[in-house]
Amino acid sequence: MQEQDWLAERFEQNRGHLRGVAYRMLGSLNEADDAIQEAWLRLSRSGADDIENLAGWLTTVVSRVCLDMLRSRKARREESIEAQQVEKKSPAAGSSDPESEALLADSVGVALLVILDRLAPAERLAFVLHDLFAVSFEEIGGILGRSAMAARQLASRARRRVQGAPAVTDMDRRRQSKLVDRLMTALRAGDVPGMVAVLDPDFVLHVDEASVQPDGLREIRGAEVWARQAVVFAKGAHFVEPVLVDGAPGVLLAPHGRLMRVLRFTFAGDRITGGEVIGDKEHLEQLDLSVIETDAAANMAGE
Repeated sequence: MQEQDWLAERFEQNRGHLRGVAYRMLGSLNEADDAIQEAWLRLSRSGADDIENLAGWLTTVVSRVCLDMLRSRKARREESIEAQQVEKKSPAAGSSDPESEALLADSVGVALLVILDRLAPAERLAFVLHDLFAVSFEEIGGILGRSAMAARQLASRARRRVQGAPAVTDMDRRRQSKLVDRLMTALRAGDVPGMVAVLDPDFVLHVDEASVQPDGLREIRGAEVWARQAVVFAKGAHFVEPVLVDGAPGVLLAPHGRLMRVLRFTFAGDRITGGEVIGDKEHLEQLDLSVIETDAAANMAGE
């Protein structure tokens, strides 16, 4: 019993790291906890006597479990997979309540979660482990059953898809991104004048059929008219995040990392002239979405 308690204590020391890896791999807190559960089961069966680097061993196990789950999910073309029932619970298993998942999604970035979900399983694993957790390509190759060079290529391909390629000049993109940031700051503060300040007076918003509210309008005209309507729904702004949409700055709405809406903007000079709310699933799948890279993110691009 003492040995089992000692093993459980060492496992708990690594739970936070493992949860971070699994959540970024799977985008679901329930599934992340299932992957951690499986790692505990394997550890409790094998013991830690012959494991020199327990943190590395657990990361490898969780990554392989997540990879299997992603492949299974992709094969069945489902947004989530049914959690396996296990007989033995891991010690002090964490809660998977919606509030915890919302906090975790917010800390990771809902835009990143949405874009990661579009990667192939091997690409997602290579990018998450290397770019987000600094795992070497040699270790990643071992998990995938591929060479270190192949793992490097997977991470590089995933990085290009995550960061995207702007369809406008860098100077224009930075200027437009600042406009979107100012708009979102004002929206979250319920500051109508602040929103109007970055919108063209003749701002026009188009709403697709999948996004329109009951008895709502498909077209909203006027900067102040839209701004006043937008602040009414500002509670959802907690899950709204800037993103590149087909290379230009926009925003997405993704509660817990599940993409629901994209707002694509048009610009002229120092104003946002219009927007298009996209909620149609097929249209969303066709959009080229990528994270707006910050200076800090650029420094973490890796090898």
